[in-house]
Amino acid sequence: MSTSEGTIPSQDESEAFKRDYEAVRVEIAKSVVGHDEIVDGVLTCLFAGGHALLEGVPGLGKTLLIRSLSEALQLHFSRIQFTPDLMPADVTGTTIVVENDQGRDFQFRPGPIFAQIVLADEINRATPKTQSSLLEAMQERSVTVGGNTHMLERPFFVMATQNPIEQEGTYPLPEAQLDRFFFKLEVGYSTREQLAEILDRTTTGYTADINSVLDAQRILQHQQVVRRVDITPEIQDYAVRMVLATHPEGTFSTPTVNRFLRFGASPRAAQTLVLGGKVRAILGGRSHVSVQDIREIALPALRHRCLLNFEGEAEGVSTDTVISNIIDTLPTEAAMTS
Repeated sequence: MSTSEGTIPSQDESEAFKRDYEAVRVEIAKSVVGHDEIVDGVLTCLFAGGHALLEGVPGLGKTLLIRSLSEALQLHFSRIQFTPDLMPADVTGTTIVVENDQGRDFQFRPGPIFAQIVLADEINRATPKTQSSLLEAMQERSVTVGGNTHMLERPFFVMATQNPIEQEGTYPLPEAQLDRFFFKLEVGYSTREQLAEILDRTTTGYTADINSVLDAQRILQHQQVVRRVDITPEIQDYAVRMVLATHPEGTFSTPTVNRFLRFGASPRAAQTLVLGGKVRAILGGRSHVSVQDIREIALPALRHRCLLNFEGEAEGVSTDTVISNIIDTLPTEAAMTS
């Protein structure tokens, strides 16, 4: 049996994937306490070839997690601290005039976006104009400056953080920007035991010794292995129907969707459900995606791609509530239509 991308991953390829995935998790755990679901979400984005948006109040370890991941991978890391006065050229780079023996010459100086892992820290503090400087890089893996297109080195992975607390000097991410993030992961508070462990590590002279366990070539190989995981037409249709169910007044929408959503998810959401489901499947030791794989990643895949209407915002309904309603009510098998 085969997929359109090639043969289904062999046992050796699947085992190598799981071994490298777990090796990265172990290294991250040396500095990050808890947040297992967030770590799994970030790694799913990495191996599916997507980008991750981490949202949480300050001090929960979002930046530490991303830095720890960069140390566990043999990739070029860059950090961009987003501020209201940051300009697009500060991200992408700019063309400058250089004096030489022959006179003046124009040279392109790459910005911090030219890396393999980019931390966009507090991305919602920059203006929409600056935020949009990431759009081409995140989608096309290229940057165009002065009419010239420069390709980015692969793998290219953007991890952004943002503070959900509305305050002066922050700008909501445009829908086009949000849609380019594979997952939106909500970082919560640590438990009592986790806080005790954090104190043990940070107030006693403990130093995390994180080793680089995975290089660019291996990551690219694993990304191709993920795409070769099988998905049946029925399971793929389930993912399609889940996305269509987020569209108000659509064929598969629920009363909750019709009441509280203004706009639903885009085709990128369906791609995310399928690719994320493939990562879950291979980690589960299976060569095919299941309905449960799709359900388990639906929240991080859809929550940032659905827009509440006025009634939803007025009643304090979250997109997670609406998506959970879809997960609970969407039939596994499609009803026959004429």
